[in-house]
Amino acid sequence: MNWLAMTWAIAVKELKQLARDRVTFGLIVGIPTLQILLFGYAINFDVRNVDTVVLDNARTSLSRQLVADISATQVANVTRQATSERDMRDTLKRGEASIAVIIPPDLERRLYERDRPAVHVLVDGSQPALENVARGFAALPVLSRHGVGTRGAATFEIRVEYNPEKRTAVQVVPALIGTILNITMVIFTAGAVVRERERGNLELLVTTPVSSSELMAGKLVPYVFIGLVQVTLILMLGAWLFDVPVRGSVVDLYLGAAAFISATLALGLFISTLVQTQQQAFQLAFMTMLPSILMSGFVFPFDGMPKVAQYIAQVLPLTHFVEIVRGIVLRGAHLLDMKAQLAKLGLFFAVMLAASMLRFHKRLD
Repeated sequence: MNWLAMTWAIAVKELKQLARDRVTFGLIVGIPTLQILLFGYAINFDVRNVDTVVLDNARTSLSRQLVADISATQVANVTRQATSERDMRDTLKRGEASIAVIIPPDLERRLYERDRPAVHVLVDGSQPALENVARGFAALPVLSRHGVGTRGAATFEIRVEYNPEKRTAVQVVPALIGTILNITMVIFTAGAVVRERERGNLELLVTTPVSSSELMAGKLVPYVFIGLVQVTLILMLGAWLFDVPVRGSVVDLYLGAAAFISATLALGLFISTLVQTQQQAFQLAFMTMLPSILMSGFVFPFDGMPKVAQYIAQVLPLTHFVEIVRGIVLRGAHLLDMKAQLAKLGLFFAVMLAASMLRFHKRLD
C-alpha cells in the first residue's frame, strides 16, 4: 500500500507540473488535433482545379467545346490560352500551369480517322500525382461523342515533361532540400535566445552596446552559411546517387535557398522568444514542421487541398521554396520567374524578424 501511495503521489505531482507547462500541455492536445485536421481535411488525393494552359491551334467550334469541357470537369482550371508553343512551354517552366493541352489544327480529322493522337497533353513531372489527372481527360464529353472515350490510349497522348522517366527521386530530392533545411534551421535557432538565457549570457549581452537588431542578425548569419553547405551536400548526393539534374542556374538556386534559410531562421528565432526552456523551444519547433511538410506540396499534390488549406499553406515558407527549387532544378526556370515566391519569403522574414525583436524587448523589460 505504501508503494502505491507513493507512486500515486508522484504521478499527481507530475500531472500538476505538466498542467503548469503550457507548451507541453498544448502539444498533448495540439499534435493529435493537428494530425487529424491535416490528414482528414487538408490532405486530399482527389486533385481538383489544376492550373492548365491551352494551346488551341484548331480554333474551331469543336476545339472551343473541348476547352469548355476541360474546364467543366473541375479537375483542370484553364487559366491561360497560349498564343504559341513557346508561350505554352514558358508558362509551364515558370510554374504558372501544371498541365498543358495542345489541340492540333486538324482536330476533327484526327478524331474521325483515329490514326494519330487527337489531343496532346503535357504534364509537369516535377510534381506528384498529376499524370493520373491528365488521363481523366480521355473521358471528356466531346471525345466520348466521337467514340474516343473507350479508345483514349490511341487518340489521347500524354507526355511527362521534366521527368520523362517518371523517377520518384527526381521529384523528391529537390524538394527534400527545403524539407531538410526547414527542420534543421528552425531547430538550430529555436533555442538560440533561450540557450543564452539558460547559460546566463543574455544578461551579459544586454549590458554591452549590442542592439537587439545586431544580436538577432548575429544569431542568424552563421546558420545561413551552414544551410548553404547543406544545400551543396544534398545536391552532390542527389546527382551522385540518383542522377538528379540541375537544369537551371546554380547561382539562382543558392540565392533562392538563402532567402528560404533566412525565413526559416527568423521563424526559429521568433519561437525562441516565446518559450522559457530549450525543450519547450524544440517542442514548439516540431509543431511547425508537420504542417510545413504535409501542406507544402512536397509529398501530396498542392492542388488537391481545399482552398482554405491552400491559403494556410501560403503562410508557410516551405510551400514557396518547394516551388522555387523544383522550378530551378527541374524545369530550368530563372529566379526572376519565381519573384512572387521570393516576395512572400521576404515578407515572412521581415514579419518574423520584427516580431522577434519586439518579443525580445518585451522580455527584457
